[in-house]
Formats: sequence, C-alpha cells, structure tokens
Amino acid sequence: MESERLKIFDNKRNLIGTASREEVHRLGYWHEVFHCWVISSVAGTNCIYLQLRSETKKDYPSLFDITAAGHLLADETVRDGVREIEEEIGVCLNFEELIPIGIFDYCVVRDNFIDKELANVFLYKTTKNVNDFILQQEEVAGMVKADFKDFYKLWLGQKEEIKVSGYKMNSQGERMILNETVGKERFVPHPLSFYQEITHKIKEVIGG
Repeated sequence: MESERLKIFDNKRNLIGTASREEVHRLGYWHEVFHCWVISSVAGTNCIYLQLRSETKKDYPSLFDITAAGHLLADETVRDGVREIEEEIGVCLNFEELIPIGIFDYCVVRDNFIDKELANVFLYKTTKNVNDFILQQEEVAGMVKADFKDFYKLWLGQKEEIKVSGYKMNSQGERMILNETVGKERFVPHPLSFYQEITHKIKEVIGG
C-alpha cells in the first residue's frame, strides 16, 4: 500500500507529478482523497454513520471516522472514488447518487507523518440501517450511528460527548453490539475546522 502512486499538488492545487504513498506522507505533498459521509433518516431523525477503523491500520487505528474514505490513486479521477464506498462498506452506487459537499484542504502533522489532503467530500442519503453494511474487515472494524444533531453539536463545542450505537467485528468475524458515549478524542484527528465546516455543509443539505 505504501508503494501506491498518488498525484501530488503544489500549494495552489496545481498538479506537479506523482509520488509513492510513503513519500507523500513523509515529505508532506498535497494529495487527493475521497470522503463519503452517509446519512439516514428514520422517524424524522437524521443519523450519521461512522466507521470504526481497524486496530491493525497504520494510521489512526481503532478510531471513529468518515463512513467511507480513501486515497485517489494516480490514475483515478474523483468519480472513481465510489470504489471506496463499495470496498469499505459494501454499498454499490453510481457517482451521480452522491451529493457534492466541496473540496477541503487540511494538514495534520504528527511525528514523521505529514498528511496534507485535498478532500473531495460527498454526502449519500440512504434508508439503510447500521446492520445493512458489509464491512471490509482489513480496513473497517465496525459501524455505528449517531444522531446528527448531537454530532454537529459535538464539533461546535456545545456537547462534550455523544452516544454512538452499532457493532464491532470480533476476531471470528461475528458482530458484537457496540454502545458507547464518546468525545472528540475517539475520532480521527482531522482539524476541528474541518469537522465544523463539513457538519455545517451537511446540515445545510439535510436541514434541521
């Protein structure tokens, strides 16, 4: 995976070449990623689905994250990003079914890891429940849902913790019920401004 080739960009989002995934994160090149947040509405309540990253992931293991996300390879376009949705959570759909939220750039630096991402962000509205997803267990350890209003308030600082419910896969591939009360520290540490911008955009689309 570290040898995968990614397109790299300068600070003005101009394409300047390609580099391996290892080089991208070691040298701090801007690169493209694909994000899809999945929302469902049940009995008038909007819920947001969050994946639990596998404990074996090199980056941010065992933290809650975007429903489905991944790097765009050097030979891929943004439209090709839908493969991440099918690979990670087993939902096959067309690019046209997604609602574009925008392109967001952000940078996270820790130790020798520099993550400078150009995130192509989309929203997918569905009637699926939390048990309908088929997870890629090498990447995704579980799936939970949270009330979107609570999720929104968490990142605005109006709540310290929120409730999530769903399941986690055990070593035998069985689903184990997961109910937790979590704070920001249980999520992948994207910049706070990123979470605030994204949740605001989603709120504009779904209302409430």
